[in-house]
Amino acid sequence: SPPGRSEAVPCPLRGRARMDLAYVCEWEKKPKSNHCPSIPLVCAWSCRNLIAFTTDLRNEEEKDLTHMVHIIDTEHPWDVYSVNSGHTEVITCLEWDQSGSRLLSADADGHIKCWSMTDHLANSWENTVGSVVEGDPVVALSWLHNGVKLALHVEKSGASNFGEKFSRVKFSPSLTLFGGKPMEGWIAVTISGLVTVSLLKPNGQVLTATESLCRLRCRVALADVAFTGGGNIVVATSDGSSTSPVQFYKVCVSVVNEKCKIDTEILPSLFMRCTTDPARKDKYPAITHLKFLARDMSEQVLLCASNQNNSIVECWSLRKEGLPVNNIFQQISPVVGDKQPMILKWRILSATNDLDRVSAVALPKLPISLTNTDLKVANDTKFFPGLGLALAFHDGSVHIVHRLSLQMMAVFYGSSSQRPVDEPALKRPRTAGPLVHFKAMQLSWTSLALAGVDSHGKLSMLRISPSMGHVLDMNMSLRHLLFLLEYCMVTGYDWWDILLHVQPSMVQNLVEKLHEEYMRQNAALQQVLSTRIVAMKASLCKLSSSTIARVCDYHAKLFLIAISCTLKSLLRPHFLNTPDKSPGDRLTEICSKITDVDIDKVMINLKTEEFVLEMTTLQSLQQLIQWVGDFVLYLLASLPNQGSPVRPGHSFLRDGASLGMFRELMVVIRIWGLLKPSCLPVYTATSDTQDSMSLLFRLLTKLWLCCREENHITEPDDALIDECCLLPSQLLIPNIDWLPINDGIISKLQNKQLVRLQFGKAPGLVGHTVSSQFDAFVRAPGQPKIDHLRRLHLGAYPTEECKSCTRCGCVTMLKSPNKVTAVKQWEQRWIKNCLCGGLWRKMPLSYS
Repeated sequence: SPPGRSEAVPCPLRGRARMDLAYVCEWEKKPKSNHCPSIPLVCAWSCRNLIAFTTDLRNEEEKDLTHMVHIIDTEHPWDVYSVNSGHTEVITCLEWDQSGSRLLSADADGHIKCWSMTDHLANSWENTVGSVVEGDPVVALSWLHNGVKLALHVEKSGASNFGEKFSRVKFSPSLTLFGGKPMEGWIAVTISGLVTVSLLKPNGQVLTATESLCRLRCRVALADVAFTGGGNIVVATSDGSSTSPVQFYKVCVSVVNEKCKIDTEILPSLFMRCTTDPARKDKYPAITHLKFLARDMSEQVLLCASNQNNSIVECWSLRKEGLPVNNIFQQISPVVGDKQPMILKWRILSATNDLDRVSAVALPKLPISLTNTDLKVANDTKFFPGLGLALAFHDGSVHIVHRLSLQMMAVFYGSSSQRPVDEPALKRPRTAGPLVHFKAMQLSWTSLALAGVDSHGKLSMLRISPSMGHVLDMNMSLRHLLFLLEYCMVTGYDWWDILLHVQPSMVQNLVEKLHEEYMRQNAALQQVLSTRIVAMKASLCKLSSSTIARVCDYHAKLFLIAISCTLKSLLRPHFLNTPDKSPGDRLTEICSKITDVDIDKVMINLKTEEFVLEMTTLQSLQQLIQWVGDFVLYLLASLPNQGSPVRPGHSFLRDGASLGMFRELMVVIRIWGLLKPSCLPVYTATSDTQDSMSLLFRLLTKLWLCCREENHITEPDDALIDECCLLPSQLLIPNIDWLPINDGIISKLQNKQLVRLQFGKAPGLVGHTVSSQFDAFVRAPGQPKIDHLRRLHLGAYPTEECKSCTRCGCVTMLKSPNKVTAVKQWEQRWIKNCLCGGLWRKMPLSYS
């Protein structure tokens, strides 16, 4: 068959789409200056779902280019943060660190810069440190390895223990500080064959060393960096010609006398097979892509050789092999005969047929285990994330091929590429003019999404089906998504790309199954993951109109957990040589043991001297105390009409643990009220003599007693419901400020229609079905705004600068108005991330 597409495309593509466009975001065309794609164009995707990419800003009048770095959050792609990188030459590499909070950029003049967030804001970045190899273009760049490596075992996806599904692999960091803590830093390879390493010392100082890769320095056109389990670094290089060998070097980094030292050693090299194949001997003169299959897999490498119109891709693997010894030596030295000497040798694993010309490669970041049983189970259950790598072609199409066999798994046709015609012999006519194609691509951390930047600087987001389009029963699709959600829960990575695949009908099931899996873990792990699972459930519930009210409940629950921890941590033991329990733990124990409905009888059992705080501290906590009081009143007042699950607060009425927390806080607040009455929550009551706190405590305790045992929940009796019916006539029921319904993109992508966006312009909220039911709970545009975490009113048109969470939309002031340490302790809880774990972004002052 003729070279081209005909032989590669399998038939089952007529079924469901394996890859489809979720959204595209393009630059506004301006007359005087425009964003043109830089050459080479680079992009990088972090585990927090931030994408960084480059363009050149061309100014028509001055004819000069500014090299820009753009950073977007995948949920708000239009809110792009563009920074003039300060690089004088074109940017050749971008690399995120393992925590997704710092970015390295390197250019064709040997300058490397490290960017980090200003005030922990995802849309504000600054360059803090860097290093330089003057005038020597950087061709490969990587952060040093921090020694953390997980393996996902697909065969264990049914196991109950997270530790079995996601096991920790023994892996040494590239360099350690005293006590085994990994040292941070980066390694780069330059075009003239130098390797440079920069180490970040804890005091902010940078140690840099530069060494040539081998004695005979030669040009390095392409290079890549990988790490071995023993803490060494492997560098692969090519001079760009397929007739030259691909060289491999081992690099060891050490610190001697406060100086960084680099040792290099040559490893076995390889020649691409297409150059030794007589049929293809001179067909592919240039090597265009050279990549290790993963940063921590130095024994597998992917190579691509190309000519003007076509490419071929090969996958090689490093194996230990026995060296046959000549008989003469075996007779002389019996020792040699017993044990065959071993050598390392590169062997080809697989190769493709002739393909269209490859323009970009994206490798999977999901550390899936590649044992035979894991691969077999993955194949049987059709679970393919992490097993496919993406190739983009010059005609605008993208193929996903298996990382070991290089066989086609899925295909996407760009706007300009024509779909293959059924008659295989028909050659496709070359269309005139350059085609739009991806010049840089990155797979997300779960491999469920692919971002590509094309030759016009436009960003496209593609969904990739976890089963590569195989139709599965609902149960199996849920298991796939659940497995990846659990992986994100354990690693702390952002799970936005998984939400792309959640249909409204799946939400209820996923939340229940996620909770079941969580309950199977041991108590310590449950405590570590307690807030993350609540945030995960909230983001899932946002995707279906029937569960939207529960989003409010989950966020209120996160807020409650945080307040409870903060207020309890303020309690101090009266004597220093106290028993093993902290006052907070003792409070929990006493409140759960003494089920009395009278607040004063519970109070008597506590040592009140542990609750003594400074008056200013108590006064500064009033807003948080008010929220607790208001929420308890709102919950009890909504008990009579509990038949309606679409009202926020509904799930609290059956949640014994949360009601128990409220009950503890009511007791603490009551004691503090004796010290300083002005810190008590303010209620508007109809009679002056009524003790509102003890009334609410009595009703709350009765409700808590109904559901304190999770497997034995009883219905509240009629007397309690009658008393709650009377509450609105005794007290004014407050308005609870629920979080605003999020303005992100994820809920607009569910009907699988392509969304077109523009950088710098927020889209109108068109066609959002969910929000209409929600208007009852959210403030209208002209109403006063609220700081959701400090519970302060900001006025209808806030004058203070605010930040909002990229995931839940929670809003809070950037600068703290408080000086009191207790409140600082509260604010410290969400200085880096929101309570739901999302990153902060700065809001425009005019937000209203």
